[in-house]
Amino acid sequence: MQRWDTMFRNLHNAQPPKKVLGEVDRTNAVLRDVLNKSFTSIHVDDELLADEIRSTLEKIAPEKAGIVKHYKGKLDIFDNFGVNKQIKQAFGKQVMLSSGAYLIIEKTEAMHVIDVNSGSRKGGNQAQEKNALDINIEAANEIVRLLRLRDMGGIICVDFIDLYEPENRRLLHKALKDAMEEDKAKHNVLPPSRFGVIEMTRQRVRPETEIDTSESCPTCKGTGEVQAAVLIIDEIENVLNYLHRDKGMSGLTLNVHPFIHAYLTKGFKSIQRKWWWRWKKWVKVQPEDAMQYLAYTVHDGAGNEVPV
Repeated sequence: MQRWDTMFRNLHNAQPPKKVLGEVDRTNAVLRDVLNKSFTSIHVDDELLADEIRSTLEKIAPEKAGIVKHYKGKLDIFDNFGVNKQIKQAFGKQVMLSSGAYLIIEKTEAMHVIDVNSGSRKGGNQAQEKNALDINIEAANEIVRLLRLRDMGGIICVDFIDLYEPENRRLLHKALKDAMEEDKAKHNVLPPSRFGVIEMTRQRVRPETEIDTSESCPTCKGTGEVQAAVLIIDEIENVLNYLHRDKGMSGLTLNVHPFIHAYLTKGFKSIQRKWWWRWKKWVKVQPEDAMQYLAYTVHDGAGNEVPV
């Protein structure tokens, strides 16, 4: 309303050519569209831009003006806060979930297809139906986040893990619709079909954001592509966490490429030592020259390979 009043006053006595109203810049547009009560900090690596954002917040949300911080670290700001890693994870074909389950996202000419997989994770003592429902609800929340991040639109089909109880299918449909409530794009979510597939439509607000996260495979001389290398550590940790906590195993040996071995073991606060602090079980990391760059195997205390 203040901007409208300002424009009206400028227009009243304006003699052309004169600008009476200017569109906000990209920074202010982002604040206008995404700023909410959950924001606790905004880090900016440019001092002038930080001051500009702080001034904008003083006008639109004075209580949030203090959350703007000027980042002065030596590392790139995206690397320091793990943004680059999150981009590679969120825009790849395979998206890992915190529980160890994962999504496969495929784009065709007519629609987007998303497949939900439980991976090697089991529900422990809980029933298979309850475990499937938990994974599906976790996947639903992540799918909604990815729809907004990637600006995916049109027809979207999601193949969730099969649920046999009608009440559980209703809970999944409700969880997905509730998560989509925060999406500003027009959308429609249909109930699960008889095959367990949920179809939805989402308005195309802008061209879909596509980021190529694949990397040339060093073992195939550029003729093939592999998953983003930065995600291999998360995958290894998920496997070890499953074997330690769910299977109760110990005395494990991890065989990896020498580069991955160096990344896991070098330094006093190495990832290998952090694993010991986390599980109170030592994992022996063994380098193998013949191992492909992103390949790994796990062996138990008797030297037998553990399926992962």
